[in-house]
Amino acid sequence: MASWNSIQLEITYRILGWIGFACWSVGGYPQVILNFRRKSVVGLSFDFVLLSLTKQSSYLIYNASLYFSSAVQKQYWEKYGSEQMIPVAVNDVAFSAHAVLMTAFVLFQIAIYERGTQKVSKIAIGIVVAVWSGAAVCVFVALPTHSWLWLINIFNSIQVCMTVVKYTPQAFLNFVRKSTDGFSLGSYLLDFSGGVTNYAQMTVLAIDQDSWVNFYGNMGKVLLSLISIFFDLVFMCQRFLLYPSKKAPIPPPPQIISKDKESLEPLLQSSSDHPLTHTV
Repeated sequence: MASWNSIQLEITYRILGWIGFACWSVGGYPQVILNFRRKSVVGLSFDFVLLSLTKQSSYLIYNASLYFSSAVQKQYWEKYGSEQMIPVAVNDVAFSAHAVLMTAFVLFQIAIYERGTQKVSKIAIGIVVAVWSGAAVCVFVALPTHSWLWLINIFNSIQVCMTVVKYTPQAFLNFVRKSTDGFSLGSYLLDFSGGVTNYAQMTVLAIDQDSWVNFYGNMGKVLLSLISIFFDLVFMCQRFLLYPSKKAPIPPPPQIISKDKESLEPLLQSSSDHPLTHTV
């Protein structure tokens, strides 16, 4: 098993890992809070949330298996070399577990809050059914030969594909509505920060080990960050350039209007209520 060559780089790696974990984990809360305040989920794509749950679940299976399973780790070292470090840290496991819970809670909010005319599309339901059916088939294929590394890489590939697919409905909904209202700004800003931090963490590991195996040995994590960053930039473009929020003008307080009327009343009364009289 490989070890760190630099204590400073190891500390930097762990700090970056937890910063990324914080960004990605906290990134789910702005949407939850926004839904709660509005008591509405209009503007949030239901397909995006459903596909996200499938993505996060498959990512949790991959991370937990590679981090905790000695059988999977053994097969990883047999393929990439025993001198390589496992490319999954405890923060990856913590993040994916937290993400599953947060996404499930947003689905609960969708069930109880105002939805307007929005609903989950048949296409999204079909994708989810097809993905989990395919995953079940792969489990039965892997059982006879104990190909556990191959199996978890399937789940890693699923989460990468679902990352591409899941963002598309939200971007399309923003385009159709010509608005990003209902989709939290804080969520994708934190998601963007998490993706950048993730790349920095993997780069630190590559520098310490003088090897880039952790990039192509964990291609799912690399593509996850790349795709997330790309769509976050799309959402930023939609929010700030294409469909900026337009705030309605704030009317003056009622008391100001009433005072203005009162100040005018004496002037009006002086010309009508006291007519001029002429004496002869």
